Amino acid sequence: MKIATITLNPAIDQTVSVDNFEVGTVNRSRAMRFDAGGKGVNVASFLSDYGLGVMVTGFLGEENADVFERHFQRKGIEDRFIRVPGETRINIKIMDEAGQTTTDLNTPGQIPGEYAVSRFYEQVEAMAEACECFVLSGNLQAGLPSNFYAELIKFLKSKKRMVFLDTSGEALTEAVKAGPNIIKPNIHELSALVNKPLADIADVYASAVSLINEETTIVVVSMGSDGALFVEKDRAFVVRPPAVTVKSTVGAGDAMVAGLVAGLSKKMPLKDCARLATAFSLSAITRLGRDLPKPAVIDDFQKQVEITPLVFDQPKG
Repeated sequence: MKIATITLNPAIDQTVSVDNFEVGTVNRSRAMRFDAGGKGVNVASFLSDYGLGVMVTGFLGEENADVFERHFQRKGIEDRFIRVPGETRINIKIMDEAGQTTTDLNTPGQIPGEYAVSRFYEQVEAMAEACECFVLSGNLQAGLPSNFYAELIKFLKSKKRMVFLDTSGEALTEAVKAGPNIIKPNIHELSALVNKPLADIADVYASAVSLINEETTIVVVSMGSDGALFVEKDRAFVVRPPAVTVKSTVGAGDAMVAGLVAGLSKKMPLKDCARLATAFSLSAITRLGRDLPKPAVIDDFQKQVEITPLVFDQPKG
């Protein structure tokens, strides 16, 4: 199964390593690196490392597209990005390994013109002939309407393509109405979507299961250090990772999406997909960059994942 990822607002991630980072004073970095980034690009990178065929599209600034082009060539990812005038944004990640924290400074992206958007739709239509699964990841590019993902999902569903959705805000609110097959909000995005606080796991479950219907069959809620909740119509379970030394949290959620996609592409049961997704996420946070470790490391992580079934007779409220 060939997989497509869509990243409307990609970024070059500038990661600066600073031990014991302090705000309001001079900090000295010990290392710096630049990586082709953006949520869908990250997902594609992990999927390619796992041996799956991947296409990518979205909008790239033509003035610094070479960072992405080298990355795609190295990973064997098929580049279908639409080039637009100007530069792709640069996001700064301040990584404090000693303090186990990552501080993000994200910048706004380019505004694509009507011609670029038209070419994007043409590209997606062509990709739908080759790809069975589409991953829509990240926030909308500036200037795009809040229903952009929703309309895209409607088109892809008309082509009988599987759609994974990982976004937030108004884009998420609009897109869930279009019936993506799988949704992966974090706990804060889910709270905003259902417009109520989520005080405990029962609240999270009730909100997640309320999104399940004939079209949306799986909801995965990432909950930070508390793990993730995987929900289907008739069952749910909490997946907790082992304690590890965190090098960077950048791309952890994207790695989880990639692991879930990879597992489902191999027809794994959801519980096995959850183990694989969590192992992917652990792989991301214990190393820098967008590269998976050797299969033996992923297998070892899967063995350490704890899965606890949840049973609720009916959702709260």
